[in-house]
Amino acid sequence: MSVSIDISGLSHQRIHVVPSPLAELGMALHALSEPGHHPGLQGWVTAVSARLEPCLADRLCEADFLWRSAFSDVFAPFAGIPGQSALPGATLAEELDLLDKLTDEQFVDAALEFTCQSTSHSEPDRAILGDPAVQRRALDLAAARGPQQVRFTQRLLDEPPAVRAWLRQLLEDCEDAFFADTWARLSHQLAADARHKTELLRRKGLAEALKAISGAVSLDESGDRITVDKITTGHTTTGPGGLVLVPTSLGWPHLMVLHRRDWQATITYPISAPGLTAPPTVEQLTRRMSALAHPVRMRLCRHLARGSYTTSELADAHGMTAPEISRHLSVLKKADLITTRRRGRYVQHQLDISVVSRLGSDFIEGVLR
Repeated sequence: MSVSIDISGLSHQRIHVVPSPLAELGMALHALSEPGHHPGLQGWVTAVSARLEPCLADRLCEADFLWRSAFSDVFAPFAGIPGQSALPGATLAEELDLLDKLTDEQFVDAALEFTCQSTSHSEPDRAILGDPAVQRRALDLAAARGPQQVRFTQRLLDEPPAVRAWLRQLLEDCEDAFFADTWARLSHQLAADARHKTELLRRKGLAEALKAISGAVSLDESGDRITVDKITTGHTTTGPGGLVLVPTSLGWPHLMVLHRRDWQATITYPISAPGLTAPPTVEQLTRRMSALAHPVRMRLCRHLARGSYTTSELADAHGMTAPEISRHLSVLKKADLITTRRRGRYVQHQLDISVVSRLGSDFIEGVLR
């Protein structure tokens, strides 16, 4: 599983690393509504929540389905501008002006992402505002989320300009209440990261720049395809447009790829944070969880967690043959769950406690990525 971007014929001049105040505001709103996704931001979330005026806090609660479970593409309006070459604005006001330039069709489709289905992916040739069947489907999907989402969807379908104005006013009020201070603190760090990645791109090439962004992002040997390791499947192409890389300070562990049809390809990536280990790939994570799911291997792990044992010792302890034990050990070893060392003529195996102890957090990081 992965999301791929076909970059055939893309020159380095059309690759840009640019911070986005609107994207960072979207991340901030998500962190406020889902603090469990962002344990490193608990202090910031508590401080901001405490200073919010009750009226704004209520308005954010009413709208939090727009950013709680999905990161809507309305927070990357530059990508939808015709020509696929626009870049994020330097200020929130500039980016909100870009949001105003989206067509009603684009805005509605992007705003409906909270229903977990976008017509741009599932039904690319159908227009929401001109097709009653698609509108009914959107309302049905919203109904599964709750009555508040149904009311929002109906209003969005009936009055896109009014909803757009409502959203802009809400985001502007967030800037006044807390985001201006947050952006003033984070923007220098994001700009420095963007300069570093741009210089890396210029001096060492795209593969090294992508590697510096995340171990989950890679360039194939031909240089024509970027693959982002995620527990989802998607594909897009840069086509006549460019590729935009957007750093975020509030986004970890989320690594997002904008792959909406006819929008500019965009990767939003969390900048490096101290103490974070490189996450395993989705394939590695799947292999480890599958390896531990077998009851015999779970019992073997009980021994291997306590010390180093040879194959023969484990065979005697479990009443199995040495070849049977070897097959199970081989599965654990391929999953990088055990270490092996030789002591004279004996080969001993032991559970890698550090890897197993991270498995839960690795899984959470993988599904949230």
